[in-house]
Amino acid sequence: MSEAPVTKDAKDATSATDALVVLDKVNKHFGQLHVLQDIDLTIDRGEVVVVIGPSGSGKSTLCRTINRLETTDSGSITIDGRPLPQEGRELARLRADVGMVFQSFNLFAHKTVLDNVTLGQIKVRKKDRKSAEDTARSLLERVGLLAHAEKYPAQLSGGQQQRVAIARALAMDPKVMLFDEPTSALDPEMINEVLEVMQQLARDGMTMVVVTHEMGFARSAANRVVFMADGRIVEEARPDQFFSNPRSDRAKDFLSKILHH
Repeated sequence: MSEAPVTKDAKDATSATDALVVLDKVNKHFGQLHVLQDIDLTIDRGEVVVVIGPSGSGKSTLCRTINRLETTDSGSITIDGRPLPQEGRELARLRADVGMVFQSFNLFAHKTVLDNVTLGQIKVRKKDRKSAEDTARSLLERVGLLAHAEKYPAQLSGGQQQRVAIARALAMDPKVMLFDEPTSALDPEMINEVLEVMQQLARDGMTMVVVTHEMGFARSAANRVVFMADGRIVEEARPDQFFSNPRSDRAKDFLSKILHH
């Protein structure tokens, strides 16, 4: 028996329920600079969206508006159907649902690796220490660092610190993970150990927004590549389409510079 074709309305209905993060006409200025211009972007549950583009194109600002580390001038952002709160407790709760991994690892230097991963669970998620530590240990094992649980961040390499930062974000059981150039502060030999953890998260179905210069990761882990330039989303496509046949001259120019030198 042939299946009925999926109508556009049916598709819209399913995509409406699958949508986890929705940016609608988002604008942001820094002084005279219009860094985000009418950004429309929907990220579905379980989707890995990799945002690429030249420096100064607005990629990191876009990432930081999703958990309100940057405020917006106009437009709306919703996460799991709820608008982004302005401030206070609601915002803290939302940030717990939106894991963030930065370029610099932002670990607490005076706390052990284990304490870094348990602190947010106890303070924000109100878990008891025992269950927080159990979660932390299993996540440290997942990122290959259980043996380093009692060390301090300064005793770890940059790649290890970034993997702790990923474990710390995961410990909050977030709905979506944001990665803002997570490997750009790392030495080349440490980049792969972080990307491997991110690849595994992608395979496990974590919803991820990743701002990166790592084109290999974009090719292999992304469901969708979003290319930004001059504060706008210039094009969006599946990685195979984008890298083999970009539609815009801006993307062609960008790819020719980074893939052929």
